[in-house]
Amino acid sequence: MHNNCYISHLKYNPMKKLFTLLTLTFISVLTFAQCDGRYQTEIFSSVTKTTVNYSDVYTDNAHKMDIYTPDGDTEINRPLILFVHGGSFYLGDKTDTDCQDFCETFAKKGYVTASVNYRLVSLLNVASFLTNHDEQYEEVLKATADVKAAIRYFRKDVANGDAYGIDPNTVFVGGTSAGGVTAIHLAYIDNISDLPTTPLDIQAVSASLGGIEGDAGNNGYSSEVSGVISFAGGINTLSWIDASDEPIVSVQGDADQTVFYNCGPGLGNPSVLTLCGAGEMHPQADLVGVLNDKLIFPGEGHTWFVGGDSNPLFLQALDFTKDFLYPLLPCNNTTSISEENSAERKLVRITDVLGRNTSSKKNTPLFHIYDDGSVEKKIILN
Repeated sequence: MHNNCYISHLKYNPMKKLFTLLTLTFISVLTFAQCDGRYQTEIFSSVTKTTVNYSDVYTDNAHKMDIYTPDGDTEINRPLILFVHGGSFYLGDKTDTDCQDFCETFAKKGYVTASVNYRLVSLLNVASFLTNHDEQYEEVLKATADVKAAIRYFRKDVANGDAYGIDPNTVFVGGTSAGGVTAIHLAYIDNISDLPTTPLDIQAVSASLGGIEGDAGNNGYSSEVSGVISFAGGINTLSWIDASDEPIVSVQGDADQTVFYNCGPGLGNPSVLTLCGAGEMHPQADLVGVLNDKLIFPGEGHTWFVGGDSNPLFLQALDFTKDFLYPLLPCNNTTSISEENSAERKLVRITDVLGRNTSSKKNTPLFHIYDDGSVEKKIILN
């Protein structure tokens, strides 16, 4: 499905399609060798799970995460994925099957992964939460604050010995359902000014929680990410996806009634804030030039991910995500087909992965085409 979707975008220009496919094929061979076979196949047979409290402000189960590392791996500067559980913001845990299976799968490929807990609405307050938009905004902001603190935990660790051997410049965040919602809003709410002031002053709510970076600690370190993974997630306001934003990959059923594939109230409840799923997020990403791709399951609802590896759709989602992330990794950042006469050559144009002319962008794989026929694939990281 992924390849068919990709090729269909190239049909408008057969020569460009052929050139691009040949270029991508050649570069794929080179970059796979450059990454030493990592990050595409399960090259490790087992992983170790370590549970830590990631906040230096809070000490409770809501601020614990399980870190998965591949056994026997001697590599350092490994990409990191933080994965966030679902549960409508009042249920769920880092040990949910889908989270464990996701983290184990990617750790066996050579990533470091973490399944992250975050503050949930008390079960005693669920009725109020489901009928008040201010409480819903507050809970999403608490969740993003917590996961940002978890990201900063790793960068703080790098500065103090790097126990997990991660690359602090290659950090992805993702999740299922509410976890996907958290990951998306963490990445795409860039400033407190993005938040509404009417009819509710959500900027004031954010300020009370420590501002856009939140109140969960590890201050002084960045919470920036290199990309977003959404399994059945959505965004409240489409315009929060803008040209400066990170790449996003989504997997969703087009019959989802919990986080609507297009736009609708969360949980199918008119009292819950609107969420827009993959059907609306990706056209917006296309509009503003954010690298993106989506895998859609026709006729599928919301819970395809719950059983983890026991569901073939979940396995397909893992494979699709792996293919999306791979070109974004540092081992693929620069690949030259020819370096001859590099001092004399001139840049002719820059194209994206679909062969479309573009300008330089951060966190996006682009092809630099020179007048001597050489091509370089580059990613400029934040």
